[in-house]
Amino acid sequence: MSHVIRSIRSDEWAKVRELRLAALLDPVAHLAFLETYEDADARPDEFWQERAAGASEGTAERRQFVAVGPGGVWDGSVTVLVEEAGERDFFGGVVERRQGHLVGVYVRPEHRGSGAGVTRALFEGALEWAWESGLERVRLFVHEKNSRAEAFYRKAGFEPTGVTVTGDSGERDLEFVIVRPDAA
Repeated sequence: MSHVIRSIRSDEWAKVRELRLAALLDPVAHLAFLETYEDADARPDEFWQERAAGASEGTAERRQFVAVGPGGVWDGSVTVLVEEAGERDFFGGVVERRQGHLVGVYVRPEHRGSGAGVTRALFEGALEWAWESGLERVRLFVHEKNSRAEAFYRKAGFEPTGVTVTGDSGERDLEFVIVRPDAA
């Protein structure tokens, strides 16, 4: 059975929480996410309810997509944030143009490289929504030591921009972008 890619619903906050906590336990979580398992686990239910409501069907500022597998298990997720020109991003930089920003990319280990194409399907769903929302460009950041993720992003059509951000630890994240095919 293949996966169904869809937007989350606001009442699915407990599943949003479970999948995020699973992602934060991943061995490379420290390279991919800006929070720790301990911090996320300590958040109250209200936080997760608001997070799900803010990224569910019908919202225009962000949308979280999930790969729903057999038995209704969420096997992966990606979120598209809509960044407006002039806003500050996660790293403190000023956003130059209205664009999408992919964050929270996670696929359960047993579905990575399995040939099922879960990650690719998640990206296709996220990009389709971004293009339908009028965005002409979507970006993401990848840690300089996360070569597996970088290879996938390149294969999915994202290209490095040369922009890097350096975290408090001195490690760097690299920006990659993809432009809507009819906007290139």
